Amino acid sequence: MEQIKEKAVYCLNCKTKPCSIKGCPIQTEIPEFITEIKNENYKKAYDILQENNICSYICSLVCPQEEQCEGSCVRAIKSEATHIGELEKFVNEWAIENNYEYEIKVKPSNGKRVSVIGSGPAGITVAYELLKEGYQVDIYEKESILGGILVYGIPDFRLSKDKVDVIFDKLKSLGANFITGKELGKDIFVKDLSKEYDAVFLGIGAQKSTMYPLAENNTSGVYKSDDFLKAYNEKEFIKALGSVVVIGGGNVAMDSARAAVKMGAKEVKILYRRDRAHMPAREVELDEALEDGVIFEELTRVSSANYEADKMVSVNCVRTEIVDGKAVDKEPEEKFTVDANTVVFAIGLKPNKSLLEAEGIELDDWGYIKLYEDGRTNIDNVYAGGDVTESKATVCRALAAGKKAAKGIIKNI
Repeated sequence: MEQIKEKAVYCLNCKTKPCSIKGCPIQTEIPEFITEIKNENYKKAYDILQENNICSYICSLVCPQEEQCEGSCVRAIKSEATHIGELEKFVNEWAIENNYEYEIKVKPSNGKRVSVIGSGPAGITVAYELLKEGYQVDIYEKESILGGILVYGIPDFRLSKDKVDVIFDKLKSLGANFITGKELGKDIFVKDLSKEYDAVFLGIGAQKSTMYPLAENNTSGVYKSDDFLKAYNEKEFIKALGSVVVIGGGNVAMDSARAAVKMGAKEVKILYRRDRAHMPAREVELDEALEDGVIFEELTRVSSANYEADKMVSVNCVRTEIVDGKAVDKEPEEKFTVDANTVVFAIGLKPNKSLLEAEGIELDDWGYIKLYEDGRTNIDNVYAGGDVTESKATVCRALAAGKKAAKGIIKNI
C-alpha cells in the first residue's frame, strides 16, 4: 500500500493531461483517478474508471501503457513515467477484495433495438454505452463462448477468463441478450439485421491470418496464430508439436510461443526478420517469453520448409540485416536451416474481405471497413469498429472505436 501511495504521489496531476488526452485511446480520466488514490478514496477512483470503461481491469493487464498513457506522461520526458497501469490494476483489485461494486446508472427504455455482431472489446463497449442509454441490445457471437479475442486470442497466462466473465455478467444485469453460435454471412446477414433493428454494429475483428506458402502441396504442421491460440485457450492441446518455430515478432508471436511451451513443445524458437530492438512486441512480453524458455533467432527470414515422409523436419532460412530501417537479405546471401516440426504464422490478421463485400460493406484500399462520420459504414444504420476497421490493433483502441460508434448511434438513431 505504501508503494502504491508513493506511485500515486509521483503523478504531477498535469492540467493538460497528455496521458489522458493524447495517450489513452478512450481518454480515461487518469489524473483524476490517481488523485483519489492519493486521497485514499478508492471507491471514487474505481467509480471514475468504471464509468468510462467497463473493461478497466482488463486494460490494466493487457494494454501497452508504455506506448499509450505512460508513453505520454510528462514525467517520462526527464525521468520514469508514472506507473499508471499498475495504479489502475490496484484500484480494480481493491474493489474486488473489498466487494465494492460500481452502481451503473441506466436510463429508462427508449424502445430502440440494436444488434451487435461480435462480442470482443469493441462489441462490449458499444453494448455497455447503449444499455446505459436505454437501448435494447442483442449481442451475436459465432463462437459458443462470449469474449472474442479476450477469450480466444489472449492466453490465460496473460488474462484469466474469469475477468472476462465478470464483464458479461454486468452486461446481462443491464439487460443485454446474448445469442451464440450465429456467424455473419452464414446464420445472420447485415441486410436482414438492418431491417429488423434500428442499428447494427459490426465488431467481428480481423479474421484472416497473413501467411505465405512454405512447401508446395503440403501444409502439414503449419498453423495460423489464431487457430493455434484458440486450441490452447480451449484446452484442446495440439499433440506432438516437436520443435516449434513461430514466425513473427509481435505480441501474438510471444503468446503463440509461450502457448507452445505450455502445450509441451520440445523446443520453441521465434524467428523474426528484424532484430530485437525492432520487434513490435512489448518488452514485458519479450522478457516473459525468455523466462518461459523461448529462444529468439533474430535477423532471420523463413523461406520454405522441408518434409520427410510427409512430416516437417526443418525450415530453410535466410540471414537478414537492417538497412535504412528495413529488413533485407544479407549480401552475399547466407542460408541455413532450423529444426522444425511445427510452424506458427504470427505476422498479422486482416479482415475477411470476401465476407464483408458479400454483405455489401464498403472497404478501403487496405481491405478494412471504410468508416464515415460517427463510425458509420456505407449503410446508413450500420456501424463498425475494432480490428475490422484499422490495423493498429489493441484492446484499448477497439474500446475507443466502440465508444465512437455508440455515440454515433445515440446521435443518429
